[in-house]
Amino acid sequence: MVNKNKHLGTSFDDFLEEEGLLASSEIEAIKRIIAYLLQEKIDNNDMTKSAMAEMLGTSRSGLERILDPDNTSITLHTLAKAIELTGKKIHISIQ
Repeated sequence: MVNKNKHLGTSFDDFLEEEGLLASSEIEAIKRIIAYLLQEKIDNNDMTKSAMAEMLGTSRSGLERILDPDNTSITLHTLAKAIELTGKKIHISIQ
């Protein structure tokens, strides 16, 4: 019996790469994690969004865009500050 599914045995990353979706999927996943971690910090520290926005050096509406997991437009500067505030590190590589 011949298997007609060309994706059988490959990874999901391979599939996304073949479809041209890997980079955007990775970016969206990173953004969702950052939004989650920032919201968790706000919730766990009984912090206002205005206070968090000030710590990030942005406006409250800017923070809302950062917390929106579907909004992937975030500058590298803001990304670095957000990651720093969560106590995490991010490594970006070009391969």
